[in-house]
Amino acid sequence: MAVMIRMSRFGKKDRPYFRVVAADKERWRDGRFIELLGTYDGKVNPAKIALNEPRIRHWIGVGAQYSSLVRSLIKKTIPGLIEQREENQLKKIKDARKKRKLRQAKSGGTTAAAKKAPAKKASAKKSAAK
Repeated sequence: MAVMIRMSRFGKKDRPYFRVVAADKERWRDGRFIELLGTYDGKVNPAKIALNEPRIRHWIGVGAQYSSLVRSLIKKTIPGLIEQREENQLKKIKDARKKRKLRQAKSGGTTAAAKKAPAKKASAKKSAAK
């Protein structure tokens, strides 16, 4: 089950407020959710944002994805959480690229697919010459 941190709309016509919830990715927007993580009311000035920081950290820690709107709310209320996670992901990607380059350098700089391709072409030329 993929968990998504997103907003559910509540309230009256022309007077919406939103709940920030952790829900199954395939459930509809205002449907059943796993846990209520906070609220957002954008109609008041300034906008009222109330998020449960420990529970949001928990869900992000176990791999829940978040919508773009929730991402912006988290960046406003919990500084450093999103940036830290994105830096860790970029670091993992860079480390994986370094390891791949080292493996390629040890094996002579070619991949297994590149080694097989010239062999097929050579056998095709021999059969064409016959």
